[in-house]
Amino acid sequence: MAVDILQRIRGCIEDHAYALSEHAYDEMDADSLDVLDVESAVLTGKVDRQMTDDPRGIRYVVIGTACDLTTQVGVVVRFVEGDQLLVITVYEIE
Repeated sequence: MAVDILQRIRGCIEDHAYALSEHAYDEMDADSLDVLDVESAVLTGKVDRQMTDDPRGIRYVVIGTACDLTTQVGVVVRFVEGDQLLVITVYEIE
């Protein structure tokens, strides 16, 4: 199941069928990350866990590597409006 979810998430990134929340932009700025780092983290990462306690839908935490190939990045996403992906937050893992 995690593989199927990861494929769906990656498909949204590859198809640019995603949006970033204002909070995600703020966190990216705070950690000196950009959109390419988010895309890289998702495309190289794995689903670390699912959070099912949100009535708006299941959130998935993907842990992967930024474009510099050393910085570990966490990306929290949720599916909205069918197969559209919402990036809720992004953070550097120190």
